[in-house]
Amino acid sequence: MDTAAVLAALAALAQESRLAIFRLLVQVGPSGMSATKIAEALDIPPSSLSFHLKELTHARLASARQDGRFVIYAANFATMNGVLAFLTENCCGGNPCSTGSRCGSAPGSATP
Repeated sequence: MDTAAVLAALAALAQESRLAIFRLLVQVGPSGMSATKIAEALDIPPSSLSFHLKELTHARLASARQDGRFVIYAANFATMNGVLAFLTENCCGGNPCSTGSRCGSAPGSATP
């Protein structure tokens, strides 16, 4: 994943409603959820929801498909995994981290 795509994804998630929408879509899985159900679950007005969904689809964090008269939105797990891989690409200097522990020396300390 290139830097521009990662920046677009992170920028899209850097807003409270969009982050909540994305987390909800991750929870429901690949089957997705209609815009109406998303609005109800998160108490977001339809006009605002449509703007946020557009931003998430533009950043490729969500995809939309037509199902009859409903539009179903689903998290794009490939993009999510790509962002995570980009962020952790050189974790621990390329050495595997031990299971159950955090990378780095101590919590809150900076590693040179």
